[in-house]
This record gives sequence, structure tokens and C-alpha cells, in this order.
Amino acid sequence: MSFFDNVGIIAIGTRMRMLSERMAEDAAKIYEMYEVDLKPKWFPVFYVLSQNESKSITEIANLIGHSHPSVCKIVREMVQEQILCEKKDKNDGRKNNILLAPKGKQMAKQIEEQYTDVKKAVEITLNQSKHNMWRAIEEFEFLLEQKSMYQRVKEEKKTREIEEVEIIPYNHKYKALFRALNEEWITTFFKMEETDLKALDHPKEYILDNGGEILIALYKKEPVGVCALLKMNDSHYDYEVAKMAVSPIVKGKGIGWALGKAIIDKAQSLGAQKIYLESNTVLKPAINLYQKLGFKKVVGHPTPYERCNIQMELILD
Repeated sequence: MSFFDNVGIIAIGTRMRMLSERMAEDAAKIYEMYEVDLKPKWFPVFYVLSQNESKSITEIANLIGHSHPSVCKIVREMVQEQILCEKKDKNDGRKNNILLAPKGKQMAKQIEEQYTDVKKAVEITLNQSKHNMWRAIEEFEFLLEQKSMYQRVKEEKKTREIEEVEIIPYNHKYKALFRALNEEWITTFFKMEETDLKALDHPKEYILDNGGEILIALYKKEPVGVCALLKMNDSHYDYEVAKMAVSPIVKGKGIGWALGKAIIDKAQSLGAQKIYLESNTVLKPAINLYQKLGFKKVVGHPTPYERCNIQMELILD
């Protein structure tokens, strides 16, 4: 077990598979010892049908937790060995029911002593262990039903990646990046408008000198995202969140969320009570992000953008 000592719990799947293979090898020997002509992989299907009821392929698959194709294959093999047989359903001629053939019924009687001895051997082994593996497997399966290992790893990946995100204030050296990232998404879906050009070509004069802010997102020290906070001179809102853009190469790493949280925090630090943004519903990921950040839809505020078809606000505490 030196491999598992070295690699640790990340190899849990490999270790469980090896344990399963080892148990299957022993099971084959046990069937042979009791002269029961059964393969370990057939056991779930055999056991279900040995309870004196015929069942359809679908019913068997649901009961044992196997896929329909997997059960079909096992049934074909067992029918070929004359352990099972198929009969047309009396009420539905299109449906085949599976049941034990005479050979299978004889095996069901013959295997009872094997069941007794196997159950006792397993109980002794479990009692000898510090942790009851049967209960542990039940608990582990329950946890994976609530949330798959894939989803758990995905969440940990996002958490780790978020920790590598740093939000910093704007510097003149990021002027080209600020324009390029915004121009990329705007021209993908819409067209550049006059207000875009003012903000992107003259961020210092149009945004910063007018009391606004620009934040830059770094991922692994590389600039990958931008977002601006524009000072608004009206009675409804203090600032507008605008020009949020993230490089497609870091999609799904939570950069937009980090930028959104940071720009909201910046607005709060500046004493803002209500902030505003404009977008377009074709940008579904962006709209979902704004909603998660707490923005709510509003209507009626004048806009300089042709592409704007949704307006949102956030009331700050």
C-alpha cells in the first residue's frame, strides 16, 4: 500500500476500485467452492429475481441501481446460461418479463448455505475493524447523493482560483487593457457608441477626474478584468457601475464576482447609498451576476446607450 500512503486520499476512487476487484476475485472463488455457477456481476440481478417475482428490465435496473443497457447485457448472458428465461407479459405483449429458469431456481436453493456463511464472515470482519465500513459506505453514498464528487471538486477549484484574484486601483499602464477588454465584448454583441469611446479613450478625464473609480482584476498577477464606477450627477443615484469586462481566457473563475463585490465595496467607502447600472438581456451571465450581487430591475432612467434594454439598481446599507 505504499502508493496510497504516498498519494493519500486523492486516490480514493482507485483504492475503492481495487478493493472492489479484490472482493470480486474472492467472490468468484466462493461461488466455485459452493459449486454455484454464478458470476459475481450477475448476483444483484439473480438475487432480485430469486425473490419469486418476475420483473421487467427497467424494474430490475431501478431496484439494483444499474443502467438499463448494463442489465440487458447481464440478462442476455444469464439467459444464455439457462439461469434466467424471458416471457411475454400477459397484459402487454410488447413487454418481456424476466424470471428464474429451472436451473436458476435450483441455484436459489443451493446458494442459501453460501449466504449464511458469507453473512457471518462479513459480520466478523466488520466487527474486527475499528470503523464499520458498511455504515461508512452508506454515509459516503448519502453525501455523494446530496452533492457529487465532481461538484465538490468544482467548488474547491473555484475557491482556490478566487484566492488567486487580486483587485487593485487603476493605473495609466492599464489604459490599453481597459479599452481592449471592453471593446472585445461590446463588438461581439453590439457596436461601439459615442459614450463608449469617451470612457474608453479618455478614462482619466471622463471617469477618474469626475470623481469615479476604475478597478483592475489580476489573476496570478496578470491583468484580466476591469470595472468602472462613474459619478452620477442626479438625484436618484450616486454612482453607476459600468465597463465591467473580463477576459474570456479566465471565464468561470469568479473574476466577475470579485470585481462586482469590490466595486460595490468601493462605492460604499465613498458614501454611496444607491448605485445603478445598464445592460442588455442578451448578456445572460452578466444579468445573473448582477442579480446575485443584489441588483434589482428598475425602469425609466434616461440612457445614452442604444443597446440598453435593462436598468438595475442596488440600495446600499
